[in-house]
Amino acid sequence: MNQTPQQDIQGPIDVVIMAAGKGTRMKSKLPKVLHRLSGRALIAHVADTAARIGARHVVVITGHGAAEVEAAMAGAVGGATPRFARQEPQLGTGHAVQQAVPLLPDDGTVVVLSGDVPLIGEDTLRALVAASAGERLALLTIEFDDPTGYGRVIRAATGDRGKGAVTAIVEHKDATEAQRAVREIYSGVMAVPARLLKGWLARLDNRNAQNEYYLTDVVKLAAADGVPVVAHITTDALQVAGINSPVQLAALERAWQLRQANALMAQGVRLADPTRFDLRGTLQCGTDVEIDVNCVFEGQVSLGEGVRIGANCVVANARIEAGAVIHPFTHIDGEKAGVKVGERALVGPFARLRPGAQLGAEVHIGNFVEVKNSTLAAGAKANHLAYLGDATVGERVNYGAGSITANYDGANKHRTVIEADVHVGSNCVLVAPITIGAGGTIGGGSTVNKSTEPGALTVARSKPMSFPNWKRPQKKPKA
Repeated sequence: MNQTPQQDIQGPIDVVIMAAGKGTRMKSKLPKVLHRLSGRALIAHVADTAARIGARHVVVITGHGAAEVEAAMAGAVGGATPRFARQEPQLGTGHAVQQAVPLLPDDGTVVVLSGDVPLIGEDTLRALVAASAGERLALLTIEFDDPTGYGRVIRAATGDRGKGAVTAIVEHKDATEAQRAVREIYSGVMAVPARLLKGWLARLDNRNAQNEYYLTDVVKLAAADGVPVVAHITTDALQVAGINSPVQLAALERAWQLRQANALMAQGVRLADPTRFDLRGTLQCGTDVEIDVNCVFEGQVSLGEGVRIGANCVVANARIEAGAVIHPFTHIDGEKAGVKVGERALVGPFARLRPGAQLGAEVHIGNFVEVKNSTLAAGAKANHLAYLGDATVGERVNYGAGSITANYDGANKHRTVIEADVHVGSNCVLVAPITIGAGGTIGGGSTVNKSTEPGALTVARSKPMSFPNWKRPQKKPKA
């Protein structure tokens, strides 16, 4: 098996994700790590980063809502299948990692992450593993103006610019006033050789203010054993931000979305208001793309050169080609099948494109038109109040208001073929399977259940009947 250069130097990487907490302040029945940021579970973001650094094994420590978390995580980590260790009862962070020990080979570097710290970066973790170098305990730290509640990083008195060797981490509740004045805090992320970590975990005790087994106590044990403890300091608070309440979750969501918006604008995308923009997946944009307010992008979306997205649109799993305009309040969701909108096409307002919708160049899909599993060739138009499901529509077709393809017979789906240059009048029903021949016309109000010849006019209406002086039924008077 090929190894990355990092693995050649440091050995294999095994990731432990802490996900046992209840998250009381979330005030929710849903386990905290399954709350969503940018459209995905908090822990899914962490697992993705674990996969990107080439984790050999990913061990998820579960506790509260264990079955739900394990079900959500099964098969979710790239090519590595997660392993699970349950922490029952929950006796502290050190006790949590103790549960993972049987699943961690001795030859690896263990990276400890938190399932509620979703935005930890790949480059940051690679730097932390490099700092560990297979022989040191490496901690990710950051300086806060207000470090209240966090474990303080205690250093020796000597060192460059006052940054001496790390000797301990003291939890806020156990810290002295002098220690609480320290602004450098431990983020909860560490990298450490497994063979060393296992020995320190076995020596933990719970003699502290909370009567818990602290993982942070491995620092003083490492120092006592003469093992170097190094700190990799980050200045990016988003990467170490944890979630404990709905307020914190909302704040991190907006901060993350603003960062994504700024990155897009740096590439030349014009956002009407970057504070009213949501990206819950990946978005690739060509030049001169314009996006109005309150738009949501999910899954994998690409926008070609000069695409314009109107206000209040949702676009998921779609490719929108150059010059297309998506008018306001349009909903596009390709799911697994995807959606394609061709060059210079016009869609909306209030249109819906469902999985398998494939629109050619200069196609028009107007207000309250729904398209599902259908292809529309160049220049086809369905401008008002219509449904096209399981249909193949030729070039320059004009599909009238109120018309539908009746594609479902109660058991099976059938396809409608509308050949080039057909005109379908208003309020028509095309009962599949059926082919409307090229250049044909379907008279308004027709229900057509047989294929038609090219160039034919087809009208299928019952004869109007009129009854003079007809009186409507009257309500009986109340007794």
